Amino acid sequence: MTITEMLSQSGLLTLLGMAVVFSFIIILILSMKLLNVLVHAFKLDKEKPSENKKSSSVSQPAVSQPAGNNDEIIAAICAAVHDRQLKV
Repeated sequence: MTITEMLSQSGLLTLLGMAVVFSFIIILILSMKLLNVLVHAFKLDKEKPSENKKSSSVSQPAVSQPAGNNDEIIAAICAAVHDRQLKV
């Protein structure tokens, strides 16, 4: 078997492998779309939460802290960053 024959055979095998993978991906995408249509047709998707649950799950806005605590938080963050830089 000459080098030309081996290169042509390997090129053909590469194209065949790529075609198989590409066709599998196409089949996978089509089956996912079909499954999506079936789930919506049979109404198997999750139920929407009721209005009562929605109002109770809304988080309250965070209470702002006094300005004195911000300086302490900034100092703690700076110390942590400095400590991390020393370890690296």
